[in-house]
Amino acid sequence: MKSLRNSVRLMGNLGSDPEVRETNNGKKLAKFSLATNETYRKQDGEQVTETQWHNLVAWGKTAEIVQKYLSKGREVSIEGKLTNRSWEDESGTKKYITEIVVNELLLTGKKEA
Repeated sequence: MKSLRNSVRLMGNLGSDPEVRETNNGKKLAKFSLATNETYRKQDGEQVTETQWHNLVAWGKTAEIVQKYLSKGREVSIEGKLTNRSWEDESGTKKYITEIVVNELLLTGKKEA
C-alpha cells in the first residue's frame, strides 16, 4: 500500500511536442502537457466533454523515450507521482506549479504521421 500514497495514472493526448533539454549535470529532462477528457450527459440529455490539462516531467531514460517517440496529439498512458514546487521569476514574484513526475510510460493509440 505504500506505493498508493502518491500515485497518479493518466491516459490522454499530448497538447504539444515535448520540450527536452539537458541539465547542467548532463541529465535529460522532458516537459510536456497531457489532456484528459471526461464525457457525461446533463439532465437534459446534452453530452458534455470536459478537458483537464496536466503538466508532466520525465527524467533520464524516460525523457529519452519521450523525446524519441512522443509528439503533439499522441495518445499515452503514464504512471507517476504528484509534485509541487515554487520559484521566483525575474520580477521577484513567487510562482507555483503542480506537476506529475512520470515513472512509467506506455504508448497507446496510433503513431502520428
